[in-house]
Amino acid sequence: MTDRPCPFCHPDPGLVVVRRDHALALRDAFPLAPGHTLIVPARHVASWFDTTEEERRDILELLSVVREQLEEELHPDGYNIGINDGAAAGQTVMHLHVHVVPRHRGDVPDPRGGIRWIFPDRADYWSQESGR
Repeated sequence: MTDRPCPFCHPDPGLVVVRRDHALALRDAFPLAPGHTLIVPARHVASWFDTTEEERRDILELLSVVREQLEEELHPDGYNIGINDGAAAGQTVMHLHVHVVPRHRGDVPDPRGGIRWIFPDRADYWSQESGR
């Protein structure tokens, strides 16, 4: 446990790109790719499953707004959109945050499998022989 203030309850104003009543979008302070954006509820809540209907509505609306902004700014070829919900899933800041990561052709040699690569030995299911 840490005594540091929550970075999403008190975000760097320079990272915030858009706000709604119950959520905001901000650029990731440690981006995986240019434009990597986080969408967080305004209220400190750790899990998607503990959000209110209003928070979920604003988060999903901001997902579309952020996509439109990234389309204009970076013209990505695709997106990874994800939530690490709970420490076992890799969540390190216990304030819900939805990652929006713009992707471009060629940014990795073979993007197939996407998030499946969190378990590398199970990711490449398409080239494994099937007994079916």
